[in-house]
Amino acid sequence: MPYDSPLRPQVLLITGIMASGKSTVAQRVAERLDRSVHVRGDVFRRMIVTGNAAITPEGSEEMDAELRLRYRLSAMVVDEYAKAGYTVIVQDIILGQYLAAYPKHVSTRPFGAVVLAPRPEVVVRREAERPKTGYAGGWTVENLDDQLRRNTPRLGLWLDNSDQTPDETADEILARLGETIVE
Repeated sequence: MPYDSPLRPQVLLITGIMASGKSTVAQRVAERLDRSVHVRGDVFRRMIVTGNAAITPEGSEEMDAELRLRYRLSAMVVDEYAKAGYTVIVQDIILGQYLAAYPKHVSTRPFGAVVLAPRPEVVVRREAERPKTGYAGGWTVENLDDQLRRNTPRLGLWLDNSDQTPDETADEILARLGETIVE
């Protein structure tokens, strides 16, 4: 698919709750571009060997500090790839206040955001079908979906990808790039 929109973001964030399709869709979008990078935000959490803060629904100062660090680190990497001439697809769970703050950490413009928001029952099914388990430590699909829908600002393009394949979602994102732009 051609990627020649006049409102083409140089950086495109794909976010949503666990099992919403972020990783798969981000990879599919990146694969459709000529010169692209897929930055997986969770790699920054996995780099911490010991002493990482638990990410729980109740939160904590340590958790907030670690999430802010994770997002700043990914933004730095995003900017460096963009400076080198790549279109960067960054994918992570960035919800609530963190989504409002993330574009401020990235200096590259234009910046786009996509929030994948499938129906909770679809997320439950997807979670059951995948080999890894994301929902632990007090998190449920319902409480994370509630965080997404009630506390996350309506930035960029929000997609209910419940009834789409990852390829269909990637195609829709690329067809609607102008709607992703966040300033």
